[in-house]
Amino acid sequence: MTGLLVAKQILLTLYSKYEVYITPFLKFILALVSLLLINSRIGYMDSIDKMTVVLIVALMCSFMPMNFIIVMAAVFIMLHLYAFNLECTIVVGVGFLLMFLLYLRFSPKDTLVILLLPICFLLKIPYAVPLAMGLVGTPVSAVSIACGVIVYHMLHFVTQNVSAIVAMAEEEQTVKFKFVVDGLLNNRDMVITIVAFAVTVILVYLIRRMSIDYAWTIAMAAGAVVNITVLLVGDLMFDTNVALVEVLLGNIAALLIAAALQFFVFNVDYSRTEKVQFEDDEYYYYVKAVPKIVVARPEKKVKQINSQKGRAVSRNRSAHDNR
Repeated sequence: MTGLLVAKQILLTLYSKYEVYITPFLKFILALVSLLLINSRIGYMDSIDKMTVVLIVALMCSFMPMNFIIVMAAVFIMLHLYAFNLECTIVVGVGFLLMFLLYLRFSPKDTLVILLLPICFLLKIPYAVPLAMGLVGTPVSAVSIACGVIVYHMLHFVTQNVSAIVAMAEEEQTVKFKFVVDGLLNNRDMVITIVAFAVTVILVYLIRRMSIDYAWTIAMAAGAVVNITVLLVGDLMFDTNVALVEVLLGNIAALLIAAALQFFVFNVDYSRTEKVQFEDDEYYYYVKAVPKIVVARPEKKVKQINSQKGRAVSRNRSAHDNR
């Protein structure tokens, strides 16, 4: 355990020292992964489905605010859909517009959520995001999580219905619009996922704010249980064909990720908890103080030996012995 604490302290020290270089690099990696996934899933426009274009745009994103990455990801999606089908482009564009208005109004600082959630869906661990945001975010983070879920399901709908959309090429435009809109609005799996993730975020936030021992651990466990319960209840009510094994394994992985986050953000020693009471002219104060677990980084001591001085002393000793 001490070794992990020392490693944590070293990582935090390195990040604070080289933050000006590490932050742009992380933005570059996030933008690169996001754009590559978009190209791999809906790569209908050849002019932007090139590694050189992706690298240039990702490099631009590394020096811009985080919201710029979302804008560029939306631009890539819209361009690919425009090359595929005009009706899909319009419907998804309206969806993006509404999401941006909600996102910018309620949770403009949760950019990372909207980008990470579709990636986590592809990795089969989307349940880690609501747990993490319940621990470090606020209940308003449910808005960004809902936006991320909608983005994933919009792209999933398009990729899953390519043949059906192509087959409707000769149909009237209103029929195409109706098919796309109904496919998105009647997606019960998306609605249940949004509800489950929103309930998880709010519950985890409320529990981890309580003044009880091991509040974060209890919040993580309760959030995972509630997440599974809501998804299974939704499956029973609306027959969404939830994969039980995938949900269980995904929530176990989410708990491990949340535990790692707790180690870096909220690592405390409840065995040394202190309760303090004091007063001033207007109030009595009852304070519960829980110390953080901090290990000082070991300092290396280097002992320098002057070799020339050592040889001089050796020669003096030899001359003295010859006498």
